Amino acid sequence: MNVFAQLGSRSLSSVSAFGDFCRFSGRIFEWILSAGLGRRNIRLTLRQMYEVGTRSVPVVMFTGAFVGMVLAAQSVLQFQAVGLEAKLGAIVNLSVVRELGPVLAAIMLAGRVGGGLAAELGTMRVTDQIDALRAMGADPLRVLVVPRFLACVLLMPILVLYADLTGILGGYLIGVGIYGINAAEFWEHAARSVEMFDIVTGLIKSLFFAGVISLICCWRGFRCRPGAAGVGRACTESFVESCMAILALDFFIGVLLNTIYTITWGAPPVM
Repeated sequence: MNVFAQLGSRSLSSVSAFGDFCRFSGRIFEWILSAGLGRRNIRLTLRQMYEVGTRSVPVVMFTGAFVGMVLAAQSVLQFQAVGLEAKLGAIVNLSVVRELGPVLAAIMLAGRVGGGLAAELGTMRVTDQIDALRAMGADPLRVLVVPRFLACVLLMPILVLYADLTGILGGYLIGVGIYGINAAEFWEHAARSVEMFDIVTGLIKSLFFAGVISLICCWRGFRCRPGAAGVGRACTESFVESCMAILALDFFIGVLLNTIYTITWGAPPVM
């Protein structure tokens, strides 16, 4: 009976936490849609855009480059075995643009930025700085969360473009520079297979990834337990939950967009 009691207690706790997260997210969107930003929030958002975007560019570009290089290095031998090495560019570019670029850029953002958001807000909660904002008549969500949310959502697509660019160049470097694939055929098959819809698919996914990362990490920071252990646990939980949400959203959004493409334009082009 104790096992069932514990299972029921944890289930109720999970449902309650999910409801609290939905309420938290709803208040963020309510502030954005109804109250507007204001001059002060614009300054705070620009400051967060530097932290989220500019300082994340090297990490994202490094990740994208090696993703493209590894993908090309692991695929080229199989393509050469069946005489289709010229189509390596199509596979590498499609994989990077549609899936690996947005997903890995989001995971890097969750690790580099998301953990920092949870730690920063968690420390502010532990040291009663959030309560001090409320005592001064300011809404902590508007001052602390809205700028961070907007910075992540606005800059994530740009980071994904950087990851896509370096991933494509990394695949080209390995395929053409090391394994001797014809450069003209590499780019010809890539241009024939990659459509604007593929690029837009990755950018649409990145918007949802950025939104869920910022909301989860800020929510975990606001619900941080007292002490250094509470801050550390908030960082760990925010990163794990962000990665799980990224992978789940990648599946569902991918299926939805593929269905829309099939209904609207028919079957995808043959590589």
